[in-house]
Amino acid sequence: MIFELREDQKVILNIVKKFIREEVEPIAEEIDRDERFPIENIAKMGAMRIPGAVVPRKYDGAGLDYQTYVRIVEEFSKTCASTGVIIAGANSLLSFPILTWGTEEQKNKWLPLLSRGELFGVFGLTEPEAGSDASNMKTVAVADGDDYILNGTKHFITGGDIAGMAIIFAGVKKNAKSKRAPMSAFIVETNTPGFSVGRVEDKLGIRGATTAELILEDVRIPKENIIGKVGLGFRIALETLACGRLGVAAQALGIAQGAYDAAISYSMERKQFGKAIFNFQAIQFKLVEMAVKIENARNLIYKSAYNKDNGKPFEKLAAMAKLYASDIASEVADEAIQIHGGFGYMKDYPVERFYRDARITRIYEGTNEIHKMIIANYLQKEI
Repeated sequence: MIFELREDQKVILNIVKKFIREEVEPIAEEIDRDERFPIENIAKMGAMRIPGAVVPRKYDGAGLDYQTYVRIVEEFSKTCASTGVIIAGANSLLSFPILTWGTEEQKNKWLPLLSRGELFGVFGLTEPEAGSDASNMKTVAVADGDDYILNGTKHFITGGDIAGMAIIFAGVKKNAKSKRAPMSAFIVETNTPGFSVGRVEDKLGIRGATTAELILEDVRIPKENIIGKVGLGFRIALETLACGRLGVAAQALGIAQGAYDAAISYSMERKQFGKAIFNFQAIQFKLVEMAVKIENARNLIYKSAYNKDNGKPFEKLAAMAKLYASDIASEVADEAIQIHGGFGYMKDYPVERFYRDARITRIYEGTNEIHKMIIANYLQKEI
């Protein structure tokens, strides 16, 4: 299958590449070093509708297909994986559940703001005791007249410290004494009384995409802020994460490509024993293996996006793409450091940042161990 770009897609990607050169590359090292969310670029990307890349134009999004979207995430992640994951989260974790299950009123209220970069939102699912096991969630929403009162804690929330709204998952109870009902999803504005930001994590990688704890203490939310209906939360979470795997896979691919590009460029410039190290077979073999892995990951991701755009089953492929791309991102980044030798271990070169950024892609949006279980379930159904 050949995934040729249309002319309009090429134009869009050229515009994105220009923006990356001018606005992202100059601050990539800084936001990583200072662990600073690149808030100044949210509005700039919003003017291009990048946070709403897959949001239909009727809601002020760019109305792009997923084949273009994954390439956009890939391009950003070649330079700055922190920005790559910010874009991926905006288009999958935020836009997808509202687009798929939200009311028309919710779509008209939130999607234009998110797409234009006038508002940054986050996805509040993970808790201290509910990571891979989301069913162990402790956050509850108790019915109180026309409202729900939310209490609980969410952690590892990307951009939680700067968000203006959050999709919060909680188990619903009819009253304080009743048993918890199945999970539901709520739209929560972060300026609501009782909503606060707790610990901001000090992380190994993607340091520019800050990660925070969210605390909800008697947060009162109107019933019209439920996405879908009561009890639909678990399905919303699972299907949103399935779609989100395309973004994480594309992020991992971009990291791998960025590390490879740096390594091959360095191998042409670095001279030892009177010649560029690229000319040594040991280096050539490393670069060949890196290139093959990247191409395989790219084909998986592009095929997943193609299936998504054309209404074909994509979930198994997306899980495979996330699993494989995240694995090879770490492998390629590791070899890129090896090719750089001692210089690769220094912060003067970007490969050490690619190495750190790659590691999280094997954990978030579902660990790779969980993804193997997911893929195994699909394989079993095919027997």
